[in-house]
Amino acid sequence: MHGPETNHDAPTLALLALAWSLEDSRRAERLLALTGLTTNDLRARATDPALQAAVLSFLEAHELDLVACADHLGVKPELLIRARTELDA
Repeated sequence: MHGPETNHDAPTLALLALAWSLEDSRRAERLLALTGLTTNDLRARATDPALQAAVLSFLEAHELDLVACADHLGVKPELLIRARTELDA
């Protein structure tokens, strides 16, 4: 998947990054362990800016994942970092 070509808003990028993060079970387990989130949190609060920022912070803390996610989404890693900053505001 290479998108979102036209929609680079922070919430959309965060949701796409969350979906990407959950595609790999080891990465998903690491996300939950490092953020303190639960699967129930992810389901109930996926559109919450604080949760979205936490997901992007998780990726930002591990450059290999950040770059791989950005590549998968067809965006530059800096755009994911900018999205996290915007969601943290």
